[in-house]
Amino acid sequence: MTNDVTQTAEKTATETPETTTGGRIYRPLSDIVETDEGVTLMLEMPGVAAEDVDVTFEKRVLTIRGKVQHTTPETLQLAYAEYGEGDFERSFTLSDDFDAEKINASVSHGVLTVTLPRAAEAQPKKIAVTAA
Repeated sequence: MTNDVTQTAEKTATETPETTTGGRIYRPLSDIVETDEGVTLMLEMPGVAAEDVDVTFEKRVLTIRGKVQHTTPETLQLAYAEYGEGDFERSFTLSDDFDAEKINASVSHGVLTVTLPRAAEAQPKKIAVTAA
């Protein structure tokens, strides 16, 4: 992969970033796929609904936040827990090669997919070679 997408914020549950919710903030695991047309990010965000995802792009920084709606059954008492609940946040610094107006995002089954198409001028061009 080239340096088109550089990770800038590594937040884990053990770090304590500034937050107004008072809960944990997790850095979602991600896969990054690059093609000539652009880059696709796939981030694991279990428990986050589409309306609770916030994707912003400002000054070449793509920031992704997901808020988990905590649900604890009132009639049950937790005896043992391995799964920690918390919100998600991750940022990536992008090169100028992407078309900010065409970035799109969708969430399905706990995976957020963000598509970053390359700007037309940044896409590779095939140069025709002729015989002299």
